[in-house]
Order: sequence, then structure tokens, then C-alpha cells
Amino acid sequence: MEIEEIKKAIESENIEKVREILPKIIDSATDEELKEILEMVEELAKKTNNIDLYKNVVYYYAEFFGIDKITEFEELAKKAGFEGLLQLADLYALLGFPEKALEVYRDLTKEIEDPEKLGEVYYGMATVHEELQEYEKALELMKKAIEEFRKANNKEKMLQAEIYEAYLTFEAGDKVMAKEKLARLLPETPSGELKAQIHLAFEEIFEDEENYEAAIQECLYAMLEAKGSDFFEVAFDGLIDVIWQLMLEDEFEEIYNNMPMFKAAFPELGDFFEGVRRIALYKDGKIGREEVSEIILKVKDERLVSLLEFLGEAEL
Repeated sequence: MEIEEIKKAIESENIEKVREILPKIIDSATDEELKEILEMVEELAKKTNNIDLYKNVVYYYAEFFGIDKITEFEELAKKAGFEGLLQLADLYALLGFPEKALEVYRDLTKEIEDPEKLGEVYYGMATVHEELQEYEKALELMKKAIEEFRKANNKEKMLQAEIYEAYLTFEAGDKVMAKEKLARLLPETPSGELKAQIHLAFEEIFEDEENYEAAIQECLYAMLEAKGSDFFEVAFDGLIDVIWQLMLEDEFEEIYNNMPMFKAAFPELGDFFEGVRRIALYKDGKIGREEVSEIILKVKDERLVSLLEFLGEAEL
């Protein structure tokens, strides 16, 4: 279904639709199907000069097929100027070349004077240092990004950076300060993706504290805030991570007691959440296998069925 959908989106040059569907088919498509789609998306990205879309294609080629298209991407990125170089640095980081990414960013700090662009460079550098688990350096750079966005009077980007800074504070080991920063930002943040990011940051802190009840609640808030946006998948994945952790720790009651509220909030995913609830009940010895199989048959989305099988450790 999604294969045909993305082909139609490519034919109609609907870039946003292509970007939305492409990550979803990665796990479900066969190698042959994925390669065909990547070739089509690559052609579309070049035709429309969409460097961001092309970066994703190059990454998937390398990640799933070991096909190196970095040199070709480097040439196009350098021709695209500042935005292209940002995408090049991001690609280097994605492919596991952090020093190359930092080199691109450092060169840009010497060339760029515009505060908003400089803020984006510092933000990107902070993400690389985070991946390297150099949290203090990441915090230092994120503070610089916040200051540059403040100079540029870009309140949205400044808020984004402040949320990230609060999360980095948690990663650096100060949970109390991280919660304080996030709580201060919460009332200042308009509903939508940014508020969802705050709730997901809270979720990770609570999960780290093994406060799973609070973590699940934060997932619910994040999903509600992100509903209708691309960030919904990120929030949904956050919930799946918490459920999986609870499965590993045999905390089944926590799962089946909380799934009804997700069914109520997201009726379009009702069968899926009922499936999660029944898997937890089955693992806790409360119901039989047939009751689980019955609900899984009602789930039509193959990706969601795969998730249910994953959560049930393919026992069903």
C-alpha cells in the first residue's frame, strides 16, 4: 500500500508526501522494492534540487546497500551554498564521520556573520558533540546557538535550542536542573511539535528514573501535541520504547492498565493499542493466546502488525 502511495507522490512531485512515507517503507519493503524507490526518489531530488531529500537518499543507500554516493552529494552540496553545507555536515554525522561534520561546521563559523545562520551552525555542532557523548561541549555550543537566535530575534529557533539545552542538561547528569528548565519552557511554548519535544524530554528523564507511570503519561501528551505532524512518529516511537522496556522488566500491569487511555485518545489506532493491552495480559497469564491473535487480525497496517509481533517477541 505504502509502496504504491510513495510512487504516486514521486510522480506528482509531492516532496512533503515523499518525505513522510519514505522512512515508513524502510523496514517493510523488500531490498528490491527499496532500491527501486530510492532510485526514483534520487531522480526526483535531483530534478527539484532538493538537497535535504537527496541527503536522505544517500544515507539510505549507504546504510542498507553499502552504496557510496557521498562524493556526488559533496559536489552538489558545495554548489548549494550555506544550506547545502549544513546538509553535508549532517550527512557526515549520520554516516559516522563526526570529525568531518565538525570540520564543515568550523569552516562555516569563520565565514558566516548572519546570527541566525551562525545559530544553526552552533546547533549542528552541538548535536555532533552530543553523539560523541561530550555533553559539556554540546551545552556550551547550544548556549551559543541560543544567543545567536536571540540576536536574530528568531523566537521559534531560540525556543527549539532552549528545549535542546534542557535535554542536554539531563544528559550531562543534572536531572533536577533539566526538569526546572523544561518546566519553565512549557508554559512559554505554543501547542504543537515544540511542546511535544518538551514532553518527550520529560519522558526520557522519567524513564531514566524508572518512573514508568509518568513516562507513559508524557508519551500521551507528546503524541497529542504532535498529532497531524511529522513529529507524531517520533512521539509514537517514544511510547513503543517505554512499552518494550516494561515488557523486558515484566511490568505487564503498567502496560495493560494504561493502554485504554491511548485507545480513547487515538481511536484510529484503537485496535493496535488493544493488541498491546492483550499481549501484556497474555504475558501476565490473564488471557489466552487466541484472544491476542483475534485482535491482531483486525490490525490492517503491516507496520503496526510487525510492531505487535516485536512486542510479543514473535510468540504469537
